[in-house]
Amino acid sequence: MSWLDRVRNAVPFLQKKETPDNLWHKCPSCGTMVFTREYEDNESVCPKCDHHGRIGPDERFDALFDSGVYVPLPSPHVREDPLKFRDSKRYADRIKTARTATGETDALVNASGRIEGMKAIVGVQDFAFMGGSMGLAVGAAFLIGVEAAIAERCPYIIFTAAGGARMQEGILSLMQMPKTTVAIQKLREAGLPYIVVMTDPTTGGVTASYAMLGDVQIAEPGALIGFAGQRVIESTIREKLPEGFQRAEYLLAHGMLDMVVHRHKIRAELARLIGYLCPEQAAA
Repeated sequence: MSWLDRVRNAVPFLQKKETPDNLWHKCPSCGTMVFTREYEDNESVCPKCDHHGRIGPDERFDALFDSGVYVPLPSPHVREDPLKFRDSKRYADRIKTARTATGETDALVNASGRIEGMKAIVGVQDFAFMGGSMGLAVGAAFLIGVEAAIAERCPYIIFTAAGGARMQEGILSLMQMPKTTVAIQKLREAGLPYIVVMTDPTTGGVTASYAMLGDVQIAEPGALIGFAGQRVIESTIREKLPEGFQRAEYLLAHGMLDMVVHRHKIRAELARLIGYLCPEQAAA
């Protein structure tokens, strides 16, 4: 052993501290590195470019309801694998994996609470749960949210985020489109408002059904909203689509949305709408 090795081995070096993998968040839009804690405190909105990241039901409910107080509605019980579907993995295994990752039963979660003192039932689709895809459980949860709103005489507000219908349930997933449409009609017959807030992304069968049937249509900035994908449309019509096609701002300019609202302002905007559409609540 050389003298250099003896000296080096004798020095009590401190162990290198491990840096947590989740200490930083890289914005997918501008590439800025932001402390994860700062990013989460800002409701998952990039402080530099204002890119709206995807958030789940818990974060949405905490930011929306008064003092973060709300009561989750029970999850529906449906057949979990009606077609015994299998691709590279069993559908039942995919559901278990999604439940473990998100802590949710399925892609749509409802909660009851108050927004600036006014009652509301809010449903949130979690894109982290199999892309927020619409299957039997989502259709049943939507119906539970509507029925709760009718029972409590308050609006039903849905935050959509989905890749479309859940292919593992075949035609049964597509049947949720007319099912949710009928549920919305029940809400209207009861004289109660149905408000849709579309987040990134809202596509496929969800866009073709309950996401586009709101009394008021809202979207978060930059949200991707559409039915078929841009490349599919371009290959079909053989034309180049405009810049920003299928983004919230483009749809607002072309009359498909009523407003685009920043995440930090959505609570106040929803409270204003509830006050207009449910004046008895505002008076109370």
